[in-house]
Amino acid sequence: MNEPTHAPVMCDRVVALLAPALQQPGSILVDATVGLGGHSGALLRTCPQARLVGIDRDPGALAIAGDRLADVAGRTTLVHAIYDEIPRVLADLGLAGPPRVQGVLLDLGVSSMQLDQRERGFAYSYDAPLDMRMDPTAGLTAADVVNEYTVQELARVLREYGEERFATRIARTIVGRRPVLTSTELVEAIREAVPAPAQRTGGHPAKRTFQALRIEVNDELGALRRALPAAIDALAVHGRIVVMSYQSLEDRITKRAIAAHLVDDVPVDLPVPGRGPELALLTRGAERPTQDEVSGNPRATSARVRAAERLREAA
Repeated sequence: MNEPTHAPVMCDRVVALLAPALQQPGSILVDATVGLGGHSGALLRTCPQARLVGIDRDPGALAIAGDRLADVAGRTTLVHAIYDEIPRVLADLGLAGPPRVQGVLLDLGVSSMQLDQRERGFAYSYDAPLDMRMDPTAGLTAADVVNEYTVQELARVLREYGEERFATRIARTIVGRRPVLTSTELVEAIREAVPAPAQRTGGHPAKRTFQALRIEVNDELGALRRALPAAIDALAVHGRIVVMSYQSLEDRITKRAIAAHLVDDVPVDLPVPGRGPELALLTRGAERPTQDEVSGNPRATSARVRAAERLREAA
């Protein structure tokens, strides 16, 4: 298999947002979804004082990242873990507690490498076993979900994680066709369930179902809900967090987690002064890629970036 060559999404913007916090000696960047090392490599080469703690649940991605970051290996520590394990990873490395870290990056969703490896079963355009595990060494597979969940459980997954309006119809069709073991068999079931007029609009009819199954298999939204407070808590004063999401569910969770730290710690109706908000926004809403980047890199199309800087210690 050839090594993936896909460029990191919105790399220049990510570097611009995080680099100001990574200039002092001993500064630490936690790339909690290091993937193939594209963003981290750019940041380490821009910020020669910074050290990287790169986390990923995919051991194959970590191996490639290690090769790509060989020129900065002396400032790089790669860890096989899930991004909601940031506190444990930092503690294991002796980095828990003050002075904490100066930068955190979360680049969410499925990676280009995972999509391109047909045998992983992430893509509806390739015939492959239904796996979809970001960590192929452990856990539930998409085949387990498709073949073991009840109609009600399966419909809930498709509705909540895929925002699929034909969730119940698709779930019933899948259950009626069991066993469904490959991506092609799953796509056939979806095409049978989704009305023909609906298949002519909104992209591939299997897109939402595949997204929902991937999120369920990898507990992506649960991990994100746990990871964001831990990532914010790990930031030193003037440290920065950047989160890249690729669908509305991830972006909504990110927006709420950051917003919870944008308010004063004392309600305005109390006659005592507060200490002000913990975070300040660095982006106005969710920033999107430029049209030039989307033209050159279609996988950037749905990317959204939110960023914030820590202003003070937590209470």
